[in-house]
Amino acid sequence: MSALRTIGNIKGRLLLWTVLALGAGPVSAAEGLQLGPAKIGQPLVLRFTATDGRAVDLSKLKGKVVLVDFWATWCGPCMKELPQLKAAYERLHDQGFEIIGISFDQRKEALNYVLKRDKLEWPQYCDGRGWDEAMAGKLGLPGLPSMWLIDRKGNLRDLNARQGWAAQVEKLLAEQATPGAQR
Repeated sequence: MSALRTIGNIKGRLLLWTVLALGAGPVSAAEGLQLGPAKIGQPLVLRFTATDGRAVDLSKLKGKVVLVDFWATWCGPCMKELPQLKAAYERLHDQGFEIIGISFDQRKEALNYVLKRDKLEWPQYCDGRGWDEAMAGKLGLPGLPSMWLIDRKGNLRDLNARQGWAAQVEKLLAEQATPGAQR
């Protein structure tokens, strides 16, 4: 029975990903986080107050390539990915690369400890509700880590950027920097 349930869950997640990718309506999110429709090729609305008090508004980051990283400190693959994220941020930030973290931690202390220990400079959102909150389902995240890529125009370019994200970021930085470049 559990194998059938797992297959059903996978099919359900794939269907939800497809619906989100096609932009079938707004994605409402947790209290304090405003996240609009997730439609490839369209602007993504994302606003919140970061854990350090910074106001974050994706529309104010036009002109930059943004990686939205959905993660948690309790997620082994997420923690393994942090050094690569930090290295890319340090190397590409001056070229217009930004990262926004959306943490699914339930213990904000754990998040704050990792942010301080690893000296992560990009803004983070965490409401302390963890993975069980409705946001994970509404976003259609297949698991953590999950990454979305936003181009310099503020348009969502990839809902599943985890594989090869660094190369995709560099391509978007180069593509958008070239006058008259086609998408």
